[in-house]
Amino acid sequence: MTDAALIKTFRVPARHGYAVEISPYFPSRVACATSQYYGIAGCGTLVVLEQTETGIHIFRSFDWNDSLFDVTWSENNEHVLVTGSGDGSLQIWDTAGPSGPLQVFKEHTQEVYCVDWSQTRGEHLVVSGSWDQTIKVWDPLVKDSLSTFRGHESVIYSTIWSPHIPGCFASAAGDHTLRIWDINTGGARIIIPAHQAEILTCDWNKYDQNLIVTGAVDCTLRCWDLRNIRQPVHHLAGHSYAIRRVKFSPFHANILASCSYDFSVRFWDVSKPDSVLETLEHHTEFVCGLDFSMHIPGQVADCAWDETVKIYTPSCLSVDR
Repeated sequence: MTDAALIKTFRVPARHGYAVEISPYFPSRVACATSQYYGIAGCGTLVVLEQTETGIHIFRSFDWNDSLFDVTWSENNEHVLVTGSGDGSLQIWDTAGPSGPLQVFKEHTQEVYCVDWSQTRGEHLVVSGSWDQTIKVWDPLVKDSLSTFRGHESVIYSTIWSPHIPGCFASAAGDHTLRIWDINTGGARIIIPAHQAEILTCDWNKYDQNLIVTGAVDCTLRCWDLRNIRQPVHHLAGHSYAIRRVKFSPFHANILASCSYDFSVRFWDVSKPDSVLETLEHHTEFVCGLDFSMHIPGQVADCAWDETVKIYTPSCLSVDR
């Protein structure tokens, strides 16, 4: 069991957490995209938090006039972040700059539910997925999107760049499919009917360019080998409600974490027959955001609709376990 005393908690009053991401530059810095009224109405706030020995403190806070559903840090400027909003826009923020956004991109016609900054060398691109059933790729220095990708037949919940292959990203949607795209060809390269339910999340393995995981409303996680998509290579069951977000560990090829509407965060080792390593139930509402630190092995941040962000190292991933 993870010691509750080792969990740092920060409360964001009247804001419900949708996404959390730890800075790729500063080990102590965490961004959280939040919304008023559970994202149904009201405005959103991007909260940038700083961890210290005494706890978690606000470093910067930015307000937007609609819900914020996702956040991603720039991979080439340590002060810059991108958020996706309920009004169909993306915002670029600068923690070293003014209180308003540096830039606003408005092309999507419905909620922007996911944003991700590319991680491969030489590329500085952002991908966004929307409830308007389209995906757009942006250069943050250019006003208009570079390209629009169509094919999903329902709302898009997740868009994630491959950490291995330049110009390649995955998307997951309400049409029950996982799709792999190449920005140079325009269409989906691979289409996988991954679940018989809405897929809310996907992530790439950090060590294997062919391995990707999906999480769905059917309460299961499935890992897919893109070289053979007839059936999943791993099927992980245990959550009791929809899985909202899944992340592969940056330090362990076989370990992943998931968070759910069942108020829990679970840690899994897909190399073991009994894959569940640990279940944490330290939230009192839907857990929507989850991220691993790339700096501190085993450290995790999560956020929930209970107005809290938590930072901790689960006992199953502590170095002295």
